[in-house]
Amino acid sequence: MENLYLCLEKGQVGIFESPTGTGKSLSLICGALKWLKEYQEKQKKELEELIAEEKTSSSEGASGEMDWIAAFVEKKEKQESVERAKEKWKELEKQESKLLEIKKQKQNRKRKRDKSEDEFEKLLKDAQTVNKDQEVKGEGQEESQVDEDLVPEDYHSDDEVRKEEESDEEGVSDEGSHVTKIYYCSRTHSQLAQFVREIIKSPYGSNTRVLSLGSRQNLCVNDAVRKLNSLSLMNDMCLDLQKNKSKGTEKKESDEAVQKKRKKLGSNGCPFYKQETMEDLGNQILTEVTDMEQIVISGRRMKACPYYTSRLSLPLAEVVVLPYNILLHKAMREASGIRLEGNIVLIDEAHNLLETINAVYSVMITGAQLSKAHSQLSQYEQRFRSRLKAKNLLYVKQILFVLNCLLRFLEGRTDNKKQRSEKSESKVLTVNQFLSDSGFDNINLFKILQYCRKSQISKKLNGFVEKYANCEVKIADKPKENVGISGFLKEIAQTKENLVEETQTTDNTRQSEKAVVMRSPLAHIEGFFASLTSADKDGRIVLTRHTLLKESTLKFLQMNPAVHFKDVLSQARSVVVAGGTMQPVQEFKQQLFYAAGIGPENIHEYSCGHVIPSDHLLALAMKSGPLGVDFDFTFSSRENSALLNELGLVISNVCNIIPGGVVCFFPSYKYQHLVYQHWNKSGILAKLEKKKKIFQEPKLSSQVEQVLGEYSKSIQKGVKGTGAILLCVVGGKMSEGINFSDDLGRCVIMVGMPYPNIMSPELQEKMQYLNSNFPKDKDGHLPGQIHYENLCMKAVNQSIGRAIRHSQDYATILLLDKRYCRESVRSKLPTWIAKDLQRMDKYGPSMAAISKFFQRKCSNNPV
Repeated sequence: MENLYLCLEKGQVGIFESPTGTGKSLSLICGALKWLKEYQEKQKKELEELIAEEKTSSSEGASGEMDWIAAFVEKKEKQESVERAKEKWKELEKQESKLLEIKKQKQNRKRKRDKSEDEFEKLLKDAQTVNKDQEVKGEGQEESQVDEDLVPEDYHSDDEVRKEEESDEEGVSDEGSHVTKIYYCSRTHSQLAQFVREIIKSPYGSNTRVLSLGSRQNLCVNDAVRKLNSLSLMNDMCLDLQKNKSKGTEKKESDEAVQKKRKKLGSNGCPFYKQETMEDLGNQILTEVTDMEQIVISGRRMKACPYYTSRLSLPLAEVVVLPYNILLHKAMREASGIRLEGNIVLIDEAHNLLETINAVYSVMITGAQLSKAHSQLSQYEQRFRSRLKAKNLLYVKQILFVLNCLLRFLEGRTDNKKQRSEKSESKVLTVNQFLSDSGFDNINLFKILQYCRKSQISKKLNGFVEKYANCEVKIADKPKENVGISGFLKEIAQTKENLVEETQTTDNTRQSEKAVVMRSPLAHIEGFFASLTSADKDGRIVLTRHTLLKESTLKFLQMNPAVHFKDVLSQARSVVVAGGTMQPVQEFKQQLFYAAGIGPENIHEYSCGHVIPSDHLLALAMKSGPLGVDFDFTFSSRENSALLNELGLVISNVCNIIPGGVVCFFPSYKYQHLVYQHWNKSGILAKLEKKKKIFQEPKLSSQVEQVLGEYSKSIQKGVKGTGAILLCVVGGKMSEGINFSDDLGRCVIMVGMPYPNIMSPELQEKMQYLNSNFPKDKDGHLPGQIHYENLCMKAVNQSIGRAIRHSQDYATILLLDKRYCRESVRSKLPTWIAKDLQRMDKYGPSMAAISKFFQRKCSNNPV
């Protein structure tokens, strides 16, 4: 906490490492909020002193024989500083009065809520009545009036500046001053909710204004909008309702589901988007520390929108908790109204921050999406050609041209003839090379993106597809030749039919979500267009070409995370990245901070050990097994039968000694399956099952809770502490976020080293990029090779940290691979593990050490 306070006070960038179970979250809360409260008091004091000084200087008047020019300059500077101080003071008083008003409103909340509920019922009845009237009137309207909302407004100029309509689009006013605040980011909503609960337990829980931000998927309480499985569709529907754009003018033959939805919502928009009820909900949020789930429950009860309420409450919040992607993605950050200037950013669980930033800005599109978008936009252009103004028609045709070029490139076509590559291939291109090879390097993508944003063409197209889902528009009645758009569409007609069938598949949730997204994929493709405007050196295009067009993909691979994180570092007062295992930190400093212009003198590092006594952990790096076979799990040797038998003997002997649960991590699902099958054939599996019940990590997320529950029950019911063994996968569903505390994980075994696939084109390109842009380390190692090793060790560190979860816990960690005996590998383990790691060249001493450890810890449980 002292180190964190010092880092924030100096405005530095911090790298903090504290093992899970040591009170990391509570330490972050107390250290950061202590600084924030003192900073607020300091601001008030400085303002009071400035105002007092101004009053004193004005009463004294002009005296002495000071040079008149110097006196004039000094007087002017003082006046300006006092004016600024007065403005700040007024803002502060305004904010304090606002908070007092909130407290007062909180006392009268029940009375207002009853009143608002009565008004809501009346307004809803009125809305339903008006909706019915509009439906009757709409029956006789012309088709041109019916489709008015599907045609973009006239696009006048390419040089139009971006208007301030974006904040209005999201319904968030940007007026008023923001108080200094702390932005806390983590990976999952459950981690954010846990952090909010820690704030409540802290000394600052009663006097801190805490706000949880999330997407519409997490905060929307309108069931009709929540039913849409695509976030983009939810956003569009929400904005339509907010702007009162659903006028009930659809014809009877249009989509019946849409008609029912619009009838239910009413023509006056979303019933939850009410200023008065949102103010009441905002008052509750700012006066009571609540997590996202509680905000949603309150929003339903009070008939108020939690999504917009959270954004309206943002200026007065002192602590804002939000997921990674909202803060890291610039467009989402701006749309949410987040201001980083002068504020604190805390990023927890930051061990994969580099990969997270790259993933946020990487975009992949498929041949299925491209062909679908091309077909839909062609039909849209054909239907509304006579009603599209010149500039609109020009840009629609340009988008069609780009989509056409991308499809031909993805198919491997060389010209308009039916010449295409029949071979599957994968290759990496620079952005400039890709634009040239695709044939649209003469198109100005910046102007196309500006047009897409202003005209909202993807939204119009989605409405078109939604309305005319069952009546396909003919592109050309009598095509003269099999060329141009009509010819191209004919060639891909078979693919398009397959896609239609695919969108109708509703066997499970994932397929349903895919179908919704495929309804109109142009918005997603716009994201790919935006990535193509990146600097050539910062990204690569990965082409994966298959014999079937719909399975081929184009992926923009972000190579330089610093180019996007630089804005966060430059705007925020201080940025702190924290985690249970931040090793190796050199990669953070090199690729993220140094590359963004942060010098070593502005980086504050802190790492602490675990809260457990040193004799509560036994960490062993084992070189060989009982028969003397070396643990060499390199790719060329890991399928050796003798090695697999040796591994089985070690785990069997470990299960004889260790009570409770044993968690064993394998490098991949494929290798875990291979080992399991070998043990089954050799009889090792039967021996293991006599000692401990065996469980395997499932591939489906929906089955994880069930397997963990059965694993836990088996340990609790174990005879004389025999327990169970759980076979897991590094990087799988049980390597992060799952706590194997106490008897659930008395031993964690790491089989081999989980290096990623070196043959992956993406990994090879990343390594080449690092070798070209960063220097070697002090030992002469190339940065690409260091990155490759770091990917492995980050995965190892996350897995082996699953066992020790609190101060009274104890466990043993076994690293089964001779490479763990190297000092270079040991140095990249968490400090609290590496300092006590024992290198075991022989098998006998290893088992003796394990036996002695558990005899000492389980003296009342005979081994």
